[in-house]
Amino acid sequence: MPAMNDLASQPSTAAPSRHVAFDWGGVYTVGTFDGRSTARLAERLGLPVQAVRDSYFRHVRQLEVGAWTLPQFWEVLAQESGAAAADPAFTYPDFETLYLGSIHRNEPMYALLARLPQEVRVGLLSNNYPVVSDHLRQDPAFSRLHNPVFSNEIGVKKPDPASFQALEDAMGVPAAQVAFVDDVQENIDAAGRAGFHGLLYDHTRHEDFERRLADWLGQPV
Repeated sequence: MPAMNDLASQPSTAAPSRHVAFDWGGVYTVGTFDGRSTARLAERLGLPVQAVRDSYFRHVRQLEVGAWTLPQFWEVLAQESGAAAADPAFTYPDFETLYLGSIHRNEPMYALLARLPQEVRVGLLSNNYPVVSDHLRQDPAFSRLHNPVFSNEIGVKKPDPASFQALEDAMGVPAAQVAFVDDVQENIDAAGRAGFHGLLYDHTRHEDFERRLADWLGQPV
């Protein structure tokens, strides 16, 4: 029979722990944040929603990679979309309030986050924006997250491989031990190429997602 110190030196046969990381928009929100915020801005100022969206989506990447501040983005958007002429009294502070108020929380996902076992490390990789990322960091529910990664803070967005490398580094465990949850197939494909286990999310099929996540983690959620 091997001595106790010999047993201690033998490699463990236990399965490696499994963890999960999430996208934000379309996963922790219902629908897309961009679609909701542009619709609300157009309605508030009486503008054609397409005029707002044309300008918004022309420049939003500048926010996503942290090249512009939110006030810079608003200055361009206000001029191009006609917002500045529609209501000169509607200034950046009003836009910031409307922008942050456009977050429509997906409550079943927040409930799931609170139930995840403590031994499960929970990460976040989100194509996000200045001010919004700060707002999310201050959400008490997100205190459960382990080193969330926002594109505007690292200068690169999904599906770039560098964003998934940043996620793996932030998680502190190998990508193969992490399921990545996103509502966009392109990002799931990129996560798979980076070694993560991809789980495509649809908020209308949340219960099915919980079953698939439980199967991956090997324990109830």
